[in-house]
Amino acid sequence: MSTTFTIDTATSRATPTPAPMKRLTVPAIQRRKVDGRTDEPLVMLTAYTARQAQLLDPHCDMLLVGDSLGQVIYGLPSTLPVTLDMMVAHGAAVVRGSYHSVVIIDMPFGSYEASPQQAFASASRIMAETGAAGVKLEGGAAMADTIAFLSQRGIPVMAHIGLTPQAVNALGGYGARGKSQEEHAKILGDARAVAAAGAFAMVVEGVMEDLANLITEGVDVPVIGIGASARCDGQVLVAEDMLGLFERVPRFVKRYGNMAEMVSEAAAAYAADVRSRAFPTDDQVYRPKI
Repeated sequence: MSTTFTIDTATSRATPTPAPMKRLTVPAIQRRKVDGRTDEPLVMLTAYTARQAQLLDPHCDMLLVGDSLGQVIYGLPSTLPVTLDMMVAHGAAVVRGSYHSVVIIDMPFGSYEASPQQAFASASRIMAETGAAGVKLEGGAAMADTIAFLSQRGIPVMAHIGLTPQAVNALGGYGARGKSQEEHAKILGDARAVAAAGAFAMVVEGVMEDLANLITEGVDVPVIGIGASARCDGQVLVAEDMLGLFERVPRFVKRYGNMAEMVSEAAAAYAADVRSRAFPTDDQVYRPKI
């Protein structure tokens, strides 16, 4: 049985119940790809809170506590200002709210690039304080030594190549990568390097479809696509984009709901009831029992 957290129902709405199944593991995710092929694609979504994790967990193989929370939750202009403290706090909440999915936590900008030793200090803190199954870091061949250093010390690492948002200033924007022959070859080399270094899986973001297919076919570890190819071993999206909470989303997003409109309509109905004194009613107030 997986570890579960009992929260006092008198003080919190978040009440995870004992899990009827074991939590998936990193080796179980790796085993989904056999002889270079994954029969049933892996499902991954971002999650940042315990309640969000509870709702998404039954449907996912992996939950990613992405540094995208900087933009989605905190309204920051990019992922660059996100701190290790933020990732630890949200990561712990997602672990508490889930019982089935493998939880992976992004390492924020500046917490791992200086050296493998710096990366280990940051990653070990994340693992110890959250209970997550692994970490994700951006970068290809340049991060291979760091990935190997962490993997050899018991920290599962998911790599992230292609369009790497933490390097947006160096890349010059969020456009698709791999259009030129030179960049195509570099990203393919990055994929091979991080797989050889011991990454248990990799996210391939915002690359040309033919390149995503070559990567998926060319490495033994699962390839999770986002703006890549339907032939990847799995897919990931920012949950808020998928749910339709934002009007502007990247081209590769498909909206599976219109939560922004639902929230706006519910808030408008509530405001109208308050202003007309239609809320609260007898059902929502406390009176002495007769």
